[in-house]
Amino acid sequence: MSFIRRNILQASSIPKDLDSVTSIDTSQEVDPTSVGLKQSDIDTIWGHAVDFYKTGAHPAVSLSIRHQGELLISRSIGHAHGNGPKDAHDTKKTLVTNDTPYCLFSTSKGITALLMHMLVEDGLINMMDPVSFYAPEFAINGKENITIHQILSHRGGIPGLPSDADIETLWDEDKVWKLLCDAKPIITDGSKLAYHAITGGFVLGQIVQRVTGKTINDYINEKIRKPMGMKYFSYGIEEKYADDIATNYHTGLKPVFPLTALVKRALGADLDKVEESSNDPRFQKTIMPAANLAATANEVSAFFQMMLNGGTWQGKRICSEETIARATQEFGARTLDQTLMIPMRYSAGLMLGDEPFGMMGPHSKHAFGHLGLINKFSWADPTRNLSVSLLNSGIPILGSHILPLAKLISSIGNTIPVINEPQTFSF
Repeated sequence: MSFIRRNILQASSIPKDLDSVTSIDTSQEVDPTSVGLKQSDIDTIWGHAVDFYKTGAHPAVSLSIRHQGELLISRSIGHAHGNGPKDAHDTKKTLVTNDTPYCLFSTSKGITALLMHMLVEDGLINMMDPVSFYAPEFAINGKENITIHQILSHRGGIPGLPSDADIETLWDEDKVWKLLCDAKPIITDGSKLAYHAITGGFVLGQIVQRVTGKTINDYINEKIRKPMGMKYFSYGIEEKYADDIATNYHTGLKPVFPLTALVKRALGADLDKVEESSNDPRFQKTIMPAANLAATANEVSAFFQMMLNGGTWQGKRICSEETIARATQEFGARTLDQTLMIPMRYSAGLMLGDEPFGMMGPHSKHAFGHLGLINKFSWADPTRNLSVSLLNSGIPILGSHILPLAKLISSIGNTIPVINEPQTFSF
């Protein structure tokens, strides 16, 4: 059974004593009755999180939930390092804690999106301007009219790097930018939705640098990280914190065609290569605005809580209410994503929930957030006054984790009631 678990299911080992690998921030979690819930509600949600962990698809799982602005759940379970399916039994194991940062992968896109809308608030860009207004060299091969808005909403026509580009190309930002400038778009009028897994972030990072004179890491540090008192929350991980970030593991059943083709198209590599590359120090030092922001679950749920607060955090104004509204405003109708091959709703940079059930749970059409490779879910739901960040260290597609994951997300939406009508803005 152990052989099947580790070599077929590619699952981590689950200790018999789960309490020994569980971290609960009792000093920060509020009494659930203070926000109209019961302890049994918390037990239900966390019980589903534990069931999700017990599938072995994620050696580490962290969950942070805020309701009505209060930290309701701040818990972690498993190991940040050393309990992957390919790790030897005597590999040193490090427990995950609520202070463990993870690579957010594509959840980074949702955070980068707000930064771009903050540039608009600062009067530095117009979303409807072509990228080439700020970076003229991007206009090569018919891309002169592709707008910032199209890039943010995955309609920019450059969903991937050339098929012959090695994943290690990503460590060289100048080379990636040259490839994107030379790229011939699949379409230029914004009519085709095709998820930009990596490419869009490099374009947006260039725009930030052109209009601010700073790297996007400098900009996020100034605008979000410092004002919100965050330790991590940067693209890549600072060298002094390099040992803190959770190790990523390719877990679950190995995908076969056509899933392998879908993964290759979306990510530019198979999952074994993604695992190897994402744990590479060069990846962790590179600025990849679409793919490698490092943060804890509590930091991410605080970010989305700030958005729920209309752009404020602990009395500090991070951005305007209008900026939040623009960032979360739906763009276009529900459309089949030509890369992910599933129906999606997007704003300019964020994934949106749906009815009767979406990626952010049941009756979540007003929710906004972003999925990260491949079971990381972070979102805010203004109708429930709820912000959630579920982070984990596995990279599974198929496996026994799928149903427990769906139950966990459903339990959050079913347990925390709708209490508000969504706020509307006039622009």
